[in-house]
Amino acid sequence: MTKGPVLIDLEGEAPAAPAAAPPVPDLQPQGEAMQTVAAIVSRRPSRLARWFWTALVALVGFVVSLAAWDYVMGLVARSPILGYVALGLISVICVILLIVAVRELAAFRRLARLDQLHASAQSALDTGDLAQARQVTDQLARLYKNRADARWGLERLAERRGDVLDADGLLGLAEAEVLAPLDQQAMREIEAAARQVATVTAIVPLAFADVIAALTSNLRMIRRVAEVYGGRGGTFGSWRLTRTVLTHLVATGAVAVGDDLIGSIAGGGVLSKVSRRFGEGVVNGALTARVGVAAMEVCRPLPFHSEKRPSVTALIRRAMTGLFSGG
Repeated sequence: MTKGPVLIDLEGEAPAAPAAAPPVPDLQPQGEAMQTVAAIVSRRPSRLARWFWTALVALVGFVVSLAAWDYVMGLVARSPILGYVALGLISVICVILLIVAVRELAAFRRLARLDQLHASAQSALDTGDLAQARQVTDQLARLYKNRADARWGLERLAERRGDVLDADGLLGLAEAEVLAPLDQQAMREIEAAARQVATVTAIVPLAFADVIAALTSNLRMIRRVAEVYGGRGGTFGSWRLTRTVLTHLVATGAVAVGDDLIGSIAGGGVLSKVSRRFGEGVVNGALTARVGVAAMEVCRPLPFHSEKRPSVTALIRRAMTGLFSGG
C-alpha cells in the first residue's frame, strides 16, 4: 500500500491562490432546444441553394409527368379500359393538387389581409385619424362577421362606436370588445405549447427529441394562433409565418435566456438546482411562450394599444402550474 499523500501532476501551471482559479462553468439551463429551432427556421438558404432546389423540383416534376404520360398512353394502347381508369385517377390527383394550390394562395391572402389591417390601425393610432380608425373597425367587422365567438363583441362595438369621437378610443373599444376574447384563446394555445415543450424536454432523454418537440409544437402553436385571429394558413403559409416570427425574435435577441428569465418564472430556480433537465424544460417552455407572444403581435389585426401585451412570465406560470411538483 502507498503511504503518505499522493501527488498528481496537472497539465499547465497551477494557480497561485484559490482566488486565481478559473471560475466554475455556468451550468444554468440555456434553452438549447429552442435556440436550435430558431437557428434552423430563421436560417435563410443561399441564392445558389434556392436555384438548385427549384431546378431539381422542376426536373423531378417534368420526369414524373413524362413517365406518367408514357405509362397511361401505353396502357391505353394495350387495354383502353385500364388506360382510361389510370387517366381518370391521374386527373383526380391533378385536381386535388390544384385545390391545394388555391388553398395555399388563399392562406397567403388572408395573412396579407391581417398585415394590411394591422398597418392601417397602427397608422390611425400614430396620426389620430378618426376616419381611418372607422375604416379599420369596418374592415374588422367584415373580417369577423361569420365568427360566432365574435358576434357579441361586434354587436357591442356597433352599439357604442358612435359615442367615441377619437381614433384611440375607437380602436381601444374594438380591442376590448372584439379582440379580448380572441386574445384569451390565443394565450391558451401558447400555454399548451409551452407545457408540451417543457414536458418533453424534462422527461424524454433522447438526443434531439426536445428539438423535434419544440419545432413541431411551435409550428402548430403559430398556426393555431393565426387561425384564432382569422389567418388560417396552409402548409407554406404557416412555415412562412413561423420564419417571420422567429427571424424577428432572433434579430432582436429575444430567443435567448436573459439573466432575469429563470428568476422571473415561479419555481424555475429551484427546478434548475434539483434537475438540470427540469430547468431546461422550464426555459424551453418560456422561450416557446416568447415565440407565441410574438406570433400574437404578428397575427393580431390590431396592435396592442389599450389592451396589455401578454406577459411571458404570467403565461409560463399558468402553463407550468402543477406540471412539476417541485415547482
